[in-house]
Amino acid sequence: MSISNQDIIFASLMGSKAVASIERLNLVNAELSKHVLPVIPFLPIRNKEYVEAGVGLVTDFNYPLDQWQADSLVPESDQFFPLSFSFTKDGEKWTFPYEPMLTISSGNNIVKRNVAKQSELLVGTIKERWSRKDFEISVTGALIGAMQKGRPEDCYPIADLKKLFDFLIYAKEIYVYSVPLFELGINKVVVEDYNFPFTKGENVQAYDLKLVSDHGYNLLDEIPK
Repeated sequence: MSISNQDIIFASLMGSKAVASIERLNLVNAELSKHVLPVIPFLPIRNKEYVEAGVGLVTDFNYPLDQWQADSLVPESDQFFPLSFSFTKDGEKWTFPYEPMLTISSGNNIVKRNVAKQSELLVGTIKERWSRKDFEISVTGALIGAMQKGRPEDCYPIADLKKLFDFLIYAKEIYVYSVPLFELGINKVVVEDYNFPFTKGENVQAYDLKLVSDHGYNLLDEIPK
């Protein structure tokens, strides 16, 4: 039996008596393997000795792979307000694997004029005309890799990051699909700013996007005469 550095750290977190119990628990685990399959690990022990297991021998007991697996992505049907991007109106959609947070803001552009000789009956400014501002949409969330620990190519969400980045550097409008945006009449946006802040966790990358709504129209047709 051999004890790795990680085993020692685990034992130290459990208390000083845990170190003395490692060998005993490993022997119990080996005895159970003669009758029960698969082997039930009591502590993170790597057993280098052969253990008779009914139908054969077991060597080099290691952590099960699924102990380092991260939570699986959330399907679109299980997200409350899923968000999807597409390069074209009827093109293939890419849905964020984990539902992001949306913050939507807008307002009105108002032209105000001050009256030179203002009396007590005339308070404030004269509002001559106004127009609606663009919708500003903040998208905040995180991409999560399949494994919690390991090599960057195994843990870091490289594929999702590349797919998202393709949309962020696209030099045209992006079609968006989400219930709150649809209800506000937003189906196209352009990317104004984006950043990928430092994120705790080998398999996690946060993102913060700033999008602006894009309502295409023909100036010659839309301007009233």
